[in-house]
Amino acid sequence: MPSSRVVLVGIRASGHHGANPGEQDDPQEFVVDLDLTVDVRGDDIDATADYRSIADVARSVVTDRSYQLLETIAEEVARAVFGMDGVERCTATVHKPRAAASLDVDDVAAEATVA
Repeated sequence: MPSSRVVLVGIRASGHHGANPGEQDDPQEFVVDLDLTVDVRGDDIDATADYRSIADVARSVVTDRSYQLLETIAEEVARAVFGMDGVERCTATVHKPRAAASLDVDDVAAEATVA
């Protein structure tokens, strides 16, 4: 079956994640980027993965669960999206803007791939 690469950038969600004291008390913003290989069976929305559902699943991992490590969030997002119909490979990059600001750097992110 043919496949295509699809990239979703800037999926925003608030979550209670972090290893430092107090980080899980209040929600923080996280940003998820996905690089996917999806199965394409024709020129019809029902013939491939639904990008809206994919973004919703990524958001739900960030909002509905709590983790200490950014690396774990990335892995869980990648696993959840990979488990969806039509997704053959998923690389999830999760950015934590508050951590970047506190370190005076442009970005803090973790990446995980499931194939």
